[in-house]
Amino acid sequence: MIIRKTPEQVDQMAAAGDILVRCMKMLGSKARPGVTTGELDAAAEKFIRSQGAIPSFKGYRGFPGSICSSPNSMVVHGIPGPYECKRGDILSVDIGVTHEGWVADAAMTFPIGPLDTEARRLLEVTKASLFAGIEQMHPGNHLGDVSSAIQRSVEAEGLSIIRTLVGHGVGRDMHEEPQVPNFGEPGKGPELEEGMVLAIEPMVNAGGPLVRMGDDGWSVYSEDGSLAAHFEFTVAVTPDGPRVLTPWHESD
Repeated sequence: MIIRKTPEQVDQMAAAGDILVRCMKMLGSKARPGVTTGELDAAAEKFIRSQGAIPSFKGYRGFPGSICSSPNSMVVHGIPGPYECKRGDILSVDIGVTHEGWVADAAMTFPIGPLDTEARRLLEVTKASLFAGIEQMHPGNHLGDVSSAIQRSVEAEGLSIIRTLVGHGVGRDMHEEPQVPNFGEPGKGPELEEGMVLAIEPMVNAGGPLVRMGDDGWSVYSEDGSLAAHFEFTVAVTPDGPRVLTPWHESD
């Protein structure tokens, strides 16, 4: 069942999103060569709790971190720890914030210093595909319109959508219905209605689309070792179109 939110509840989710955005900006300022993913995790947890909120990921199904931190060929669900960021790395950071019972969820892939052409292009294409999907989030459109827009945006650039990982509904629970694939057919799937709130999150490989599970049971890698990127916003469907509840950009 897809749980629609009232405008007031969407505002409450936006308040969680504001905390998340400020946390992401803080981590962006710290994501430099020499910092460890464990240090970023500790900074995120301290900040989120200082705002009277809870890191949604901490303890979720046993996950030990407050953020997911996934470098280079790791796509998602990286456990923060001793990994030290290096110049030329890319680092995907996924954050969940629960504030007064409502969840916001977002991810960004940070450049660690200057990037080569391949990595820079991967980030640009993945981010653009997120916005292509969000542009379809109008009442009366279908979920397939969102999914297909993401897919077309990525594949037109010769990169690969990961098909086994999806976005999701979000609200009082971090994962609600519906699942949001990053590929599909226009006009298919549930009709988008006012009050739906979705975590839209394209995950893209520079190489092929297949992934493998890491030995820790959490981290997911591109199977061919190619670079991977992940961008995500929490987005509400409103009468006026999409409302991004986690509106953060590198240029902010």
